[in-house]
Amino acid sequence: MPNTQSRAGFTLIDTLVTVAVLAVIMAAAVPTVMNVTESMKLGQAQRDVEVELNSARLTAVSSNRPMRVRFNCPAAGQYRMVELIGSPSKPDANDSASDRCSATKYKLPANDRSPITRPNHDGPVRYLPTNVSFGGAPTLEFWPDGTVHKQVAGENPWTQADVTNGIDVAVAKGLTVKHIKVTGLGKIQLQ
Repeated sequence: MPNTQSRAGFTLIDTLVTVAVLAVIMAAAVPTVMNVTESMKLGQAQRDVEVELNSARLTAVSSNRPMRVRFNCPAAGQYRMVELIGSPSKPDANDSASDRCSATKYKLPANDRSPITRPNHDGPVRYLPTNVSFGGAPTLEFWPDGTVHKQVAGENPWTQADVTNGIDVAVAKGLTVKHIKVTGLGKIQLQ
């Protein structure tokens, strides 16, 4: 009588070899997955900063008040949209104080909404993800006409940014850098 049972299936050796090959492939893929994750964090930080810049421009135009976006304020890796105290030609001394980004002193929402007292339109302090930093981004000032200005040599009012080349706001994680270009006319682009 012939044996009618099939010998189909996997041996223990076949299974161990398969598991070992899969382990090697997965171990090789982990650094790639980690790099993708880190790149996604940097891209999200770039988009978050772009949103804050657009928000500052929109607030300046809609409230008819100059707005600034200050980087590394109040500490490295933090940024905040703040209303200019005073005017572009004659800013209040408090506007350049080291505590201008303080969420304790300059609360959100403002203590009152009186147009006589300033500031009324400061935003919250924002944070970059861990190990992401700004690459020398200057404070930008958005005027009610939508234009963008930066201080070049202590002058008041600040100089309008170049209409074509604009200002580069960089966010970096290690050697990877992402850029946001802001032109003097207020166009904000991810690069």
